[in-house]
Amino acid sequence: MGTSASATSQAAPFSPTHQADHQGNGMAEHRRLLQSVNIRNSKTKSIITNKVAPVVITNNCREEFQIHDKIQSANYLRGRISDLLPEHYLVLGEFFMVQDVYNRADVLNTTKSHGAPNFRKVKGNYPLFGMGQPSLSGFKQVLQRLQIDGFEEVIFICVREEPVVFFRSSGDFIPYTPRRKENLHENLHDLDRELSTEQIELSIRKELCDFAKLSENMFSVYNDIEHFKDEPQHVHILSEEDIHVTEEVYKRPLFSHPSHRYYRLPLPMEGAPLEETFDAFVNILRETPNLSVTRDSSSPPPALLFSCQVGVGRTNLGLILGALVFHHLQGASKSPRQKIQGEHKLDFQVIQLLISCLPKGQQVLDEVDDAIAICSEMHNIKDAVYESKLKLEGIGEDYQIQGSSTKGYFLQRTLQSLERYVYLLVFNAYLHDQYSQAFSQSFSQWMCMNAWIYRLLASMDSSELSAPANLLTNGIRVLVSSEFLSTDLLSTAKEMKVANFRRVSKMALYGMAQPNSEALAVVMSYLTDTRRGHSTVLWLNLQEELVLEANGQMFTPREPGCLEQPIPVCVQHPQQLQEMELALKQDILSCEKWLEVITEQDKQMRMFKSCHTIQELFVHQKSVHPGLSYQRIPLSDCCAPAEQVFDRLLEAMKSSLAEDPGCAFIFNCHDGKDRTTAAMVIGTLTLWHINGFPDCEDDEIVSVPDAKYTKGEFEAVMQVVRVLPDGHRMKREVDVALDVVSETMTPMHYHLREIIISTYRQIKMAKSEADAQWLRLRSLQYLERYIYLILFNSYLHLEKKDSWRRPFSQWMYQVAARSGIYAILNHLGFSEFENPDESPMSRLRFRWLPHTAQSIPTRGELI
Repeated sequence: MGTSASATSQAAPFSPTHQADHQGNGMAEHRRLLQSVNIRNSKTKSIITNKVAPVVITNNCREEFQIHDKIQSANYLRGRISDLLPEHYLVLGEFFMVQDVYNRADVLNTTKSHGAPNFRKVKGNYPLFGMGQPSLSGFKQVLQRLQIDGFEEVIFICVREEPVVFFRSSGDFIPYTPRRKENLHENLHDLDRELSTEQIELSIRKELCDFAKLSENMFSVYNDIEHFKDEPQHVHILSEEDIHVTEEVYKRPLFSHPSHRYYRLPLPMEGAPLEETFDAFVNILRETPNLSVTRDSSSPPPALLFSCQVGVGRTNLGLILGALVFHHLQGASKSPRQKIQGEHKLDFQVIQLLISCLPKGQQVLDEVDDAIAICSEMHNIKDAVYESKLKLEGIGEDYQIQGSSTKGYFLQRTLQSLERYVYLLVFNAYLHDQYSQAFSQSFSQWMCMNAWIYRLLASMDSSELSAPANLLTNGIRVLVSSEFLSTDLLSTAKEMKVANFRRVSKMALYGMAQPNSEALAVVMSYLTDTRRGHSTVLWLNLQEELVLEANGQMFTPREPGCLEQPIPVCVQHPQQLQEMELALKQDILSCEKWLEVITEQDKQMRMFKSCHTIQELFVHQKSVHPGLSYQRIPLSDCCAPAEQVFDRLLEAMKSSLAEDPGCAFIFNCHDGKDRTTAAMVIGTLTLWHINGFPDCEDDEIVSVPDAKYTKGEFEAVMQVVRVLPDGHRMKREVDVALDVVSETMTPMHYHLREIIISTYRQIKMAKSEADAQWLRLRSLQYLERYIYLILFNSYLHLEKKDSWRRPFSQWMYQVAARSGIYAILNHLGFSEFENPDESPMSRLRFRWLPHTAQSIPTRGELI
């Protein structure tokens, strides 16, 4: 007597609070509460009401329960699929529970014979199996089948990322998944990642039990979402025992098979898994002695069983990963691979470059293709890439009819399929390096040690997948003038005919916006006159976008809705830019019609009679000034220059100074600000190391709020400073260079160090989440650029004794990477103000991709 019990457990963390109210009073409400705790009325002697909670006394007077039920205050939301169907409670505040797998999804017709849809074994001798989602009885049948076939050890891996719950039905438990009203056929892949899928499933079960208590122990589900015949169906729920979560379905049968194990390894529907997903897969290998290279060869390897919803896409990816593992475990012939009839060859530049850079590159490629071939009964990753590219090319030929949204869809599909294939190559290269070492490094750590792979992957969105050149004459893109893009904040256009012309004090270093042929002639006359007398000039053009002079005016193509944003053109060599500009020139001259252009004043229609590429302008100017040299070194706006960009800039300056120590250096981008300033800082540091440093004064006293951040003393920066030899001096010298270069730029209110915190502070004032994400990306890119300048200065100091024979890129990958620099850059953020993990842009993988303001994904979209 006197014992109290709670009818419901504490609300799960995912449970939403919504507007429905379920208040009740008196004996009727207490009877409902009595029913909710599943006490039969025949056992009830009396119910005593009070202000706290009703007290139930059983017939034999031996037990007393005080019912603390919070359901009536949960305020769950109700809704209906259509006006013709009844209203009922919604899971997680907005979702309907829909039967997970339909009969027609079982293409291989294996549910009855094997227990699961699309159950299959891969070709060859590897113990690899795949299947769709089974019921509880079906899963037991699968295990029995594998046991009959002689597999003593089974590693079962569920690769689903969406939540699944199982309702009791005719002695079995049948899977259901929450779906959105707008798309009842599609699973959820963007739920809150603060909770694991297992936690979300437990929250759903808690809600379902609450809903049943509020609805006479029934809950509405849907089996037929095509015709809604006899829908919704009703499942009977008396307690949590009537609902299973995924872990219960898969783990409980394993108790009768002690050698079997279960893992949840969520794989994405599209694209490549995240690095931590590969890490989790490697941990499975580490925990399985019979998958180790040191295993007892007399013991057979375990069977690997992968499962997703219907057993196709994600299951296929898991099978390929398993095939690569068994290849390294059992070994295979190293003879050249014979191409299978009908197999597509993927001639992408990123694949060719990756294979040429990876150790045993061709072998890595052949092994992946072999793995794909033996696992391709229901899906082929290479075919998916090839078919998406064909559709994309077809849209390119008929772009005006199809429209940009269709092109964007197939471009994304192509890139996602290509990314998945490329990451398989990278993972196989990792296995080559780490399998024999028992995975001394995780995949994430290995990728940071080989960060050049991230640089390479960033080029996947390259010209081979971009829109065709004739998009300009088709009206899909417009020409935008340099005057529109580059405000002359330094008021130099009147005298020098080019915006923002400036010089670093006491140095032959100059910067400006993009000049046309007239401005180019004026600047060269200025530099070679009797006062300055530069007999040699090295001109470095930093623009990565296409640029042309038409009718004496500079233009660049832009998307009509994004005039301020350059169109990323990822190329591996500057010569490709020249070739693309030549093609664009021919397109303009041959179109023989009026083209839309945007100038400083307004939109206009023009017909161009003359058109020249940038290189053609400099070839002409060199005939007038033989001491002029010109190079195109593309640099992305606002980003840290890639390691190879530092190499090219340093080598260009070293070569010019070797021929003439008095050589003048000129840098330009489209407006003479961001990229030009960054290159001028690199040039300043380089000249100081060659000609001697000026006296660096002590740190200046800055009397402004958060002065430490204005001075660049962010935690991420100081982490790097602590790692580098004489790190504080390396930072101080960069700060002096930044101040010197920006000395004449006060009217621009632009400083490469101070812009970091000023941009980050703007996030709070952003008008939309998209704007906030864009500002966050920009602030991280500015922070990373500042760190790279410090790293470059350290490199100049440490490698000076060898005259910088080892390029900066090699030094970064061979020296800095081993000191943990890329690990810092792979977790980059403003830890003083927020958790870096909150933004996917803290990672190299996503930050180094070409972005526009419209293309930045949220964390949920990436996971």
